[in-house]
Amino acid sequence: MEDLTQLFRLAADHAADYRRSLPDRPVAPPDQAALARAFSGPLPAAPTPAQQVVADLLAAAEPGLVASAGPRYFGFVVGGALPAATAADMLAVGWDQLAFNAVTSPAAIAAEATAGAWLKELLTIPTTASVGFVTGGQAANTAGLAAARHQVLADADWDVERRGLVGAPPVRVVAGAERHATIDRSLRLLGLGVDAVQPVPAGPNGAIDPGALGDVLRAGPVGPTIVCLQAGNVNTGACDELREACELAHRHGAWVHIDGAFGLWAAASPATRHLVDGLELADSWACDGHKWLNLPYDTAFAFCARPDSHAAAMSLSAAYLVGSGGVPAGAELTAESSRRARGFAVWAGLRELGRDGLAALVDRCCTLAGRFAEGLTAAGFEVVNEVVLNQVLVDFGDDPRTDRVVAAVQADGTCWAGGTTWRGRRLMRISVSNATTTEADVDLSVAAITRLAA
Repeated sequence: MEDLTQLFRLAADHAADYRRSLPDRPVAPPDQAALARAFSGPLPAAPTPAQQVVADLLAAAEPGLVASAGPRYFGFVVGGALPAATAADMLAVGWDQLAFNAVTSPAAIAAEATAGAWLKELLTIPTTASVGFVTGGQAANTAGLAAARHQVLADADWDVERRGLVGAPPVRVVAGAERHATIDRSLRLLGLGVDAVQPVPAGPNGAIDPGALGDVLRAGPVGPTIVCLQAGNVNTGACDELREACELAHRHGAWVHIDGAFGLWAAASPATRHLVDGLELADSWACDGHKWLNLPYDTAFAFCARPDSHAAAMSLSAAYLVGSGGVPAGAELTAESSRRARGFAVWAGLRELGRDGLAALVDRCCTLAGRFAEGLTAAGFEVVNEVVLNQVLVDFGDDPRTDRVVAAVQADGTCWAGGTTWRGRRLMRISVSNATTTEADVDLSVAAITRLAA
């Protein structure tokens, strides 16, 4: 086993060195052509020693690594990965557990059960809700909307799992005009289609207008209805008025699903909890762990207030499979059977932060987003959104100039920010989500953006 120890130590040592280098590492795009050459070549006919394979991988990959886990990466609502959570994920790979159920890995399912209970407590989701540990916001939205599809059609005396959608009562989906694109893809994957959506206009900062939601619901048609709400507009960070919207939707007999990929974490801090007041009234929720919680990829959560509906929509059975019995868990709540044991990293990350540490992380990111807005405004640029969470949208004068500034920032390497289109304007989109980002990182980034814009 000495060779195995050396092999794993080589990988772990390199990973630790890389992570230590992130505060000083340029955040810049790699040379794609050189990267392709480094990985190319014919497949060897003979086996290659494992240690040589790892050494070759390190040499090939190093120039193409993006410092997205570092403190000055502000694209796509990307967090880093906490040290204990990273170590737990490395152990999960080493243990090589099949997290199908408690028969295939009792430890993996036990970790998910406890971590899931902690998550529900932190997010103020009912304790009786089910939790599926999935790959990302896309999978979480799909699981939540699959449970919704099951229940609204069951209420209309239609078994969608057995009969499919041909001939089924039509399902209408009421969702905000600025919903995330994963909602539409989930609807496509579930056979409901994007044409099922009846859009609700958004207010000035991107949250839906509750009055407009009521108008859409009253306009009909009457029948199976799913309402999709949002905690954290992907551009502005705005959250829908969840309490009013949930109560209104339920009066119309609708299922309420909340896409809270990053915004749901506002519930973890007393300072921001008011932004998601009423979230506990929903029927299903989607939330990412590898964004604001700073867990390794790929970690996300699909919560459902009706565990039976969740399991009915997602579970499978076969003669050769051994069920765990009892409360639905593991693969019964996700679309994957060959599941990696991502619950270990979730458990470790939550232990590392604790309740107070998570609240401090949310507060710090929001404060730093405000610092970005203040610094860029003082430099003469327009911040176009109300900065309520960790998202900042910046206009540099006109669309072509904004795109030039975004490209220059990405090439410069001091920090990384993306571009977006919101309300017909090209803007720089800054997302502050990393646990290691400091005031100095923000100030350095503001200075670089200002320099490059000039």
